[in-house]
Amino acid sequence: MKKVALFAFNGELMCFVHVLLNALDMNDRGYEVKIIIEGSATKLVPELAKEDSPMHRLYEKTKGLDLIDGACKACSNKMGTLEAVKAQGLRLLDEMTGHPSMARYRGEGFEIITF
Repeated sequence: MKKVALFAFNGELMCFVHVLLNALDMNDRGYEVKIIIEGSATKLVPELAKEDSPMHRLYEKTKGLDLIDGACKACSNKMGTLEAVKAQGLRLLDEMTGHPSMARYRGEGFEIITF
């Protein structure tokens, strides 16, 4: 089985939507997919959580399929969205001085793609 970790750094909503779409597509094709929300992308969590957000359903679908592995703790804190990330039930990833470790995902056999 192919394993892919999608590291989303870009805080532009239309860029992040492509992370969600690709995760769903890969999942449908039998890949093991994990989305890691990093950098300025962490500021999108409260926006995507709003029911009136145009991308809310897409976000909820990826969450419901357990495709979001978590969000960077340090970046969520820096972007002022730490409480929103917690409220969404997203795992805080912090094993590398407050950030997620790409090496851990590589060690688990994941190909890494960054957005």
